[in-house]
Amino acid sequence: MRPDFRAPRHSAGFGLVAALFLMIVVTVIIMTMAHLSAIQHGTSSLSIQQARAYQAARAGLEWSIARTLDNGTCAVGSLSLSGSLSEYSVAVTCVSSVYTEGTSSVAIYRLTATAQNGTPGSRPDYAYRQLTAVVER
Repeated sequence: MRPDFRAPRHSAGFGLVAALFLMIVVTVIIMTMAHLSAIQHGTSSLSIQQARAYQAARAGLEWSIARTLDNGTCAVGSLSLSGSLSEYSVAVTCVSSVYTEGTSSVAIYRLTATAQNGTPGSRPDYAYRQLTAVVER
């Protein structure tokens, strides 16, 4: 006599449970990938804005250094930039000190350039950079 090798009746719905579990796992993976993609896009956008803010502040600092060395006085003010930096406002400040060494005077200028595209909280991609340089003349 041959034994009966039929599957027991209690495993008839196992395929449905496995399919539902697989669908849930795939849905969670897709949602996680979409979330990570959105975060990555936002991060790269902020990186670009921060690089532009740095370049705008550097332009202001270089402008101020050139004017200060040419004129011998603090070059301060606001700059209007063009192109991709046109959305940034740049403000330059200066503090000077004069020292006497023997018979000659030495002027030290501390220049600070601040660049930003708006005000904090005004836009989701707000960027701010401040650069400082010390120049002797």
